[in-house]
Amino acid sequence: MESVLAKLAQLMGAKCSNLTDLSNDTAFLRDELCTINALLKKLDSEDELDPQVKNWSNQVRELRYDIEDCLDEFALRVGSAAAKARFTERISHFITALRVRVEAARQIKELKTRLQDINERRKRYRVEDCNSSSHSTAIDPRLPALYKEAGNLVGVDGPRDDLFRWVMDEKKQLKGVAIVGIGGLGKTTLANEVYRRVKGQFDCHAFVSVSQRPDMPRLLNSIRSKLGQQESSCPCDVEELIDDVREYLQHKRYFVVIDDLWDTISWDTIKCAFPENNLRSRFIVTTRIESVARICCTHQECLYRLKPLNDHESRRLLFSRTFSRDRDCPSQFKEVSAEILKKCGGLPLAIITVASLLANLPTSGKEDWEKIKNSLGSQYGTDLTLSGMRQILSLSYKNLPHQLKTCFLYLGIYPEDYIIQRDDLVRQWVAEGLVSNSGKQDVEDLAKNYFNEFVNRSMIQPEETDYNGEVLSCRVHDMMLDLILSKCIEDSFITVVYHSQGTRELHNSQVRRLSLNLIGAEGVSISAVKVIGSQPQIRSLALFGNTTCTPACAPLLPQSKFLRVLVLELGDINGKHRHEEEGIDLTGISQLVLLRYLKVEARSSRVKLPTEIQGLRHLETLETCCGFFGGLPSDIFHLPALLHLNVTSLRNGFPDGIGNARSLCTLKYFGLMENSLENIRGLGELTNLRNLKICCFPKYLLDAASGRSSMEALCSSLAKLGGYNLRRLSVAGYHEICDDILSSLALPPHRLEALDLSAWCFTRIPRWLAELHNLSYLELSVTEAMEEDIAILGNLPSLMHLQFQIQQAPKEKIIIHGGMGLLFPILANFQFKCQRRMSLQLLIFEVGAMPNLRRLQTETSVALLKYDGCTHVGMEHLLALKEICVSMLHGQCSDSEIIAAECTLRNIARAHPNRPTITII
Repeated sequence: MESVLAKLAQLMGAKCSNLTDLSNDTAFLRDELCTINALLKKLDSEDELDPQVKNWSNQVRELRYDIEDCLDEFALRVGSAAAKARFTERISHFITALRVRVEAARQIKELKTRLQDINERRKRYRVEDCNSSSHSTAIDPRLPALYKEAGNLVGVDGPRDDLFRWVMDEKKQLKGVAIVGIGGLGKTTLANEVYRRVKGQFDCHAFVSVSQRPDMPRLLNSIRSKLGQQESSCPCDVEELIDDVREYLQHKRYFVVIDDLWDTISWDTIKCAFPENNLRSRFIVTTRIESVARICCTHQECLYRLKPLNDHESRRLLFSRTFSRDRDCPSQFKEVSAEILKKCGGLPLAIITVASLLANLPTSGKEDWEKIKNSLGSQYGTDLTLSGMRQILSLSYKNLPHQLKTCFLYLGIYPEDYIIQRDDLVRQWVAEGLVSNSGKQDVEDLAKNYFNEFVNRSMIQPEETDYNGEVLSCRVHDMMLDLILSKCIEDSFITVVYHSQGTRELHNSQVRRLSLNLIGAEGVSISAVKVIGSQPQIRSLALFGNTTCTPACAPLLPQSKFLRVLVLELGDINGKHRHEEEGIDLTGISQLVLLRYLKVEARSSRVKLPTEIQGLRHLETLETCCGFFGGLPSDIFHLPALLHLNVTSLRNGFPDGIGNARSLCTLKYFGLMENSLENIRGLGELTNLRNLKICCFPKYLLDAASGRSSMEALCSSLAKLGGYNLRRLSVAGYHEICDDILSSLALPPHRLEALDLSAWCFTRIPRWLAELHNLSYLELSVTEAMEEDIAILGNLPSLMHLQFQIQQAPKEKIIIHGGMGLLFPILANFQFKCQRRMSLQLLIFEVGAMPNLRRLQTETSVALLKYDGCTHVGMEHLLALKEICVSMLHGQCSDSEIIAAECTLRNIARAHPNRPTITII
């Protein structure tokens, strides 16, 4: 609703119309929608909506869409009329614009009438009142977990024993353990197992569950009574209850479990009731939210991240529950059971619920199991019979702030098991207007915070992480995706079409966001594509699948005049490549004047874009991974809103004029060989650029003079960018005649945070690196390294990730100092390689060296470990080390020698105070 209100305010503030009726009706719409928005936010906090209330809110939603469409069309038609410059054209367009205003006034008056009818209906049926008394209190879906029998549990032994050791250790101080994980993993069951096993060894104990909106006096009273205190005869406030509990526990050894905690504010109150009495008291907190878990546990090592069951545990749990005993999989069920377990994704709650369905089947044939399998997962989104599982997961959704709920539902536009790139997702949110910016924070940074919040709440599964733990991509669990799609259907938010199923019904409905999933379709019905032409009000369109369907859908795209997001990820049919001359014609996108985000991926087909796209003045992101007929539009760098340009497979380089694209924040991939000197120099004019990836050239493709000219122009541009916003720079490729030019860069970009020069090989470490005080990520390759070179890297105050390769082994070993000459103060990840010698034996870590290093990656050989060992390396001095990765060359060594070498490495890891994990490649 916020985006509509903002556009109404903009329309009124701009005074773009002198028509009194239009101004008055616009003001009416704004005021009424503000009131309705407040009511919708109030209803949003309800656990379940009365059908009558739901119907009313659906009518409001559709009206909101129609109002925004009307405002967008009005702004576009008036704006295009005013953009003409010639006098005679201005006169003609003045008349046209007047007609547009009159037509807009008529449409807004109709919308006003609809809104009045909706409001009258709300008052007539007293919508606000009917929801508060229409439904009874639901049973807490977490309740069954408290009564699971230990003998029926699978996969809980290891975690249970770990937690038992933590709870029962000899430390006298108060100690708290936090268990974190997605709903359905068994956090409550695990905590309850530990609680039942050890509670008898404490003077008093309590197990309490926290609601999403806890009544704190009632919760503290519950803790109080379960600890064994007598109930008070008069009501007490929170402070009195805390004092009472603290006094009671002051001289007792107590054990308390706080189950399903949702926020740190509640914890700040609850923890006040737990006194530190040095009697080996303990508490356990379970939560779905990472940040809450970190705050609750008393030590970092007391944070327990619960993981899904592995394949073996999943199978064991499914069959023990289905057949009431632990047995192997019957041969006829092996294939279908594997598919069922894949959809359950290792969630014990999902597996147990499926097993209960299978166990109660009237017959036990394979066909019945197939029916259960087809009712799971997200393919159709409505047939899932796991209502208990969905209810558990929906608690996480209901707990989201209202501004995050639509962003979370937007994940439903992606197919099952799809790896979703964070940057793609947040830019689509922004393009759709789902992220409201107050002006205090960059809108994309705010959207990234939303994404991180979903990770923090265990609602999406991290896939790829950055050097500092930042999540770059994710997956959505099948069960969570089913919940998302059920909500999307309920709210008409996203419509998903698989192959051609369900397209007939779409012609009679209003589709705002459409995902066409044609992956794996042998032959695609034309009805699956024609649905695009029947839905002109679509805002987001994502097409995943075969290139055979794209020629049919491309001509229909211009009909979707309200399209903001267009994603085309196109594969091959049966792995066959299409003929070059066929291609995909996307010239029609030039008419999508509201388009903000465009991504085209077609690795085996060439794409034809319009020769000019100056009408796409709202386009913010253009991302392509395909070949082109004719290259990019000639006016690509004259688009005023273009922020992100990510283009691969561009044979002829960018059109000239890149220096005009002053709004660009991201530019990938800029080829030095393919682009003109004018464009290379133009990079220096991109003062808003934050992320730049450059592809250099191999020696055989360019003569020395051209290479030097290009490199000099690049260094000049980088020097100009030095005082601006460049944060990430990657230069891939190498030309040996130019290394001295880049080594002597006069003015490096001082705000760089990430620098990747791993594909370049410098003679020595460039001295200008010492000026990059914000640099936290560095990948670098040099011919040789002296002690003063290591000092340059070690004195970078913000460096957290270093991948360092040298070509020639140094004459003396590389010493990483500790103490007064401390180097690498916050380095967490160190990858070291020497091309002509095993790098592990070249390092010596002194006492206190690299105090924050968590991961070390290096090389050795069986022969060196056999005759020289590596105990002299000083790895035991790396006090924060958690992970070691060693690439080991075995040469012609025997199996016994290889095993002995591996044992040597593992013994080094076991002897380390932290007992880090070790991976041997």
